[in-house]
Amino acid sequence: MHAITVPSPGGPEALVWAEVPDPEPGPGEVVVDVRASAVNRADLLQRQGHYPPPPGAPAYLGLECSGVISAVGPDVTDWRVGQEVCALLAGGGYAERVAVPAGQVLPVPAGVDLVDAAALPEVACTVWSNVVRLAGLRAGETLLVHGGGSGIGTFAIQLGVALGATVLVTARAAKHERLRELGAAHTIDYAGQDFVEEVRRVTDGRGADVVLDIMGASYLRQNVAALATGGRLMVIGLQGGRKGELDLNALMAKRATIGATTLRARPAAEKAAIVRGVRDEVWPLVEAGRIRPVVDRRMPMAEAAEAHRRVENSDHLGKVLLTTG
Repeated sequence: MHAITVPSPGGPEALVWAEVPDPEPGPGEVVVDVRASAVNRADLLQRQGHYPPPPGAPAYLGLECSGVISAVGPDVTDWRVGQEVCALLAGGGYAERVAVPAGQVLPVPAGVDLVDAAALPEVACTVWSNVVRLAGLRAGETLLVHGGGSGIGTFAIQLGVALGATVLVTARAAKHERLRELGAAHTIDYAGQDFVEEVRRVTDGRGADVVLDIMGASYLRQNVAALATGGRLMVIGLQGGRKGELDLNALMAKRATIGATTLRARPAAEKAAIVRGVRDEVWPLVEAGRIRPVVDRRMPMAEAAEAHRRVENSDHLGKVLLTTG
C-alpha cells in the first residue's frame, strides 16, 4: 500500500507519498481500507518531530479515518468485512489501509457521506470527553470555545447548542458569520477584542460555565477570569505555550476547576469507553441532523503537504480531508 511518510522532520515538504508494508489485523483489530483521513494539529507537530506516536502505533500521520473494513482479526465479533465505518486512531490514517482496535471503530452515522465521516471521530471523542464527560456541561449553561473555526471548534459549537447551552466563540472575524450559522450565540474577534470583557458583557457579568481551550499558557489567566463561579476550564491544546502562571486565589474564589487532557496516548480500553459514549450520546444527534461534519475541503492524500499548509495558516473552517480515491 501507499502512505504519507516523513523521512526527516520538517515543513510540509517533508511529507512523502511512498510505498509501505500492508497492515495485518492483530487480535481484536480490524483493517480499514481508507477512503479519507483528516488533518489535525497533532499531525503538524508529528511532521515537525515534536509529537512521536505512542508505542505500538503506526508511524504514519493521521488520527482518524473513514473507509470499509477489509479484514478482521481474531476475537472480533462486532464488525465484519464490507462494513462502512469511521475510526479513532493512534496513527496511520494517512494511508490506503490501517489496522485499528475494534473498540475504536464507529459506524458511519446515517445520513453522513462516507468520506465526510472522516471529519468526526477525533473531534467527537475529544469534545464529548472533555465538555460532557469531564466538565458536565448542562442545558442553560454557557460554553466558551476558543478556536471556533477549527474542527474542534465547529463541532463543539454544535454539540453545545444540541445540549441546550449558550455557545460563545473566539475566532478570526472572517469566520464569524459561518460560526453563527452553526449556532454560536456570540462571536469574538481574538485579534481585536478582549474576550474576557466580551464574555462578561454578554453574560451580564456572570462568566462562562465551561471553557474549552486550545491555547494553554497564553490564555490561562484570562480563562480563569472569564469563568463563572463553579466554572470548569478544560485545556486540550498548547498552541499558546506549556507554562503559565496561575492565580490560585482567583481560582479558589470562584470555586472553579481546571482539567487538562490528551486523547492519543490513552490506553485502548479508555479510548474504547470514550468511543462507546460518543456512539451512545453523540451519534443520535448526528443522525438527527443536529450535528453535522463541517468540511473545509477535500484534497487527494498525495497533496497532504498543501493541506498541512492550509491548516498551519488557520485558513480553514472545519476539517480538511485527505482522500485516497
